[in-house]
Amino acid sequence: MSVEGSANSTTRGERGSQRSIADEVALGQIVAAFGRQYLVRLADGSEIACLTRGKKSEVACGDVVEVRRTAEPSTELGTGAQAVIERIAPRRSLLHRSDAFREKLIAANVTQIIVVVAAEPSFSDELLARCLVAAYDQKLEVLIVLNKCDLSDAAAAARKRLIPYTAIGYRVLELSAKQDVSALRPFLHGHTSVLVGQSGMGKSTLINALLPDAQAATREISTALDSGKHTTTHARLYRIDDCSGLIDCPGVQAFGLHHLSFGGIEQGFVEFAQYLGQCRFRDCRHAHEPGCALRNAVAAGKIDARRLELFQQIAA
Repeated sequence: MSVEGSANSTTRGERGSQRSIADEVALGQIVAAFGRQYLVRLADGSEIACLTRGKKSEVACGDVVEVRRTAEPSTELGTGAQAVIERIAPRRSLLHRSDAFREKLIAANVTQIIVVVAAEPSFSDELLARCLVAAYDQKLEVLIVLNKCDLSDAAAAARKRLIPYTAIGYRVLELSAKQDVSALRPFLHGHTSVLVGQSGMGKSTLINALLPDAQAATREISTALDSGKHTTTHARLYRIDDCSGLIDCPGVQAFGLHHLSFGGIEQGFVEFAQYLGQCRFRDCRHAHEPGCALRNAVAAGKIDARRLELFQQIAA
């Protein structure tokens, strides 16, 4: 065979190999999300950088996805991506927030939401209430973590603000992430939990105490996705053990529920359940209408007045 013929044969062989790589499809789970860039963990434990097709992404951390490898990393997709996400498997749950204009996906396939509040700085009880409504909508278990309890005076004030939540059955765990997080570990077992909270509540300290290698993992992800500038604005799934996972999300200052109906928000206030449908007017908004069962329950001390006020703010 001539040199030219050999070269042509080699080129044809390389192209065939590239096509076979590009045709390879694998199933994996999103373990990190940076905008349109994702890190997917495959069944064999390896991780691969991926992008979605098109500009709009409907993928969330925790999603199980089908990915197709690309023949030449960086050539087709850029930014170091080695695969494209072709399909999202049906979800068990999807936690997201929305306003009138857009929707922000937070985490998929989680079974528990852990809302972190702190003794200091003061936390937003409206944000807490919104998170609990979203959790109810997706049938998630709820744990409220009161952090920084080593600040005794501030912790006492925060504990008092959480009394209405313990009174209606929500679990509240008190701890200080800087001192000991061992009390949290049993609550994580068997769950894929999502950790949410305002900035300043100590989520990062909590994550680092639970997972000492978390910061190193974040740096590795940033390198893999060529997106180091996004290290503080991504969602990341950490494996706690063989049957437990934890998704850490950026701090949130607002949690829109525009995607929920008025009735959906009503149901998310779990203590309202026995009074719904008992108002004088069928379309009662529980604001100023006479014969409102919820307002009557507040007057009788059966519903916390602040909780009804929060409902009115959110429903409005």
